Amino acid sequence: MAYTAEDVKKLREATAAGMLDCKKALDEADGDYNKAIEIIRVKGLKGVTKREGRLTSNGAVVAKVESNFGVMLELNCETDFVAKGDRFQELANELLAHLLASKIDNVEAFLASTMANGKTVQSVIDEGNAMLGEKIEVRRLAVIVDSPVGIYLHKTSPDLPPQVGVLVQLAKDAGDVGRDIAQHIAAFAPQFVNREDVPADLIENERRIAEETAREEGKPEASLSKIIEGRVTGFVKEVSLIEQSFAKDAKKTVKQILDEAGTAVKAFHRFRVGQ
Repeated sequence: MAYTAEDVKKLREATAAGMLDCKKALDEADGDYNKAIEIIRVKGLKGVTKREGRLTSNGAVVAKVESNFGVMLELNCETDFVAKGDRFQELANELLAHLLASKIDNVEAFLASTMANGKTVQSVIDEGNAMLGEKIEVRRLAVIVDSPVGIYLHKTSPDLPPQVGVLVQLAKDAGDVGRDIAQHIAAFAPQFVNREDVPADLIENERRIAEETAREEGKPEASLSKIIEGRVTGFVKEVSLIEQSFAKDAKKTVKQILDEAGTAVKAFHRFRVGQ
């Protein structure tokens, strides 16, 4: 059975396999499209272990909120070609649906859990790995239960799925403010909710760097202490969410926005693909 260039293109779009692999599969399948897909899947499964050491710096962040419950998942792959493909994004949403149903907040336990189709998450990922011809892995996930949740997903490129995702756990529902705060976190990447959450060793390391920098700059000895503490204070404000200037109104801090809305941030999760 003969096949055309359009058949090769169709097979490549469906599987994300290389053009040469698609041609070989169609040759072996004597032009039968469905058989060619099976051939690619079988050969892909044989190569799963060979891909274990490859880097997965591309992918997608998917998230969903239902009532006082939110989940988010980062699924990684090797190339942006696969990341922008329908099959990869369908796989990400299948896994997200299972996360929403299972509420499992541990990656290892999540991979071992059984989906509605009777297969484990890991086996479903392995099948995707085989079909797409790349290493596919769940890098991390987040689950927020029994609390209002703000959500924001951001595309860094129009032809790619969201690369940045944020879930914000709020003390009280505040309508659009939850999304606004999530959007702020996506843009400014705070590391902690407030200054009390910043680890002491991180502050001490920043103090050491500030001192070394000040001395290198030739600052007078008498002024060193004040300069160092000023820089440390600036660092703490920079990494603390509620002390940052709000993205949509730089005249106010995030804390002021939250206070006006009658709520507070209890915790947040920010995922960026590959970081």
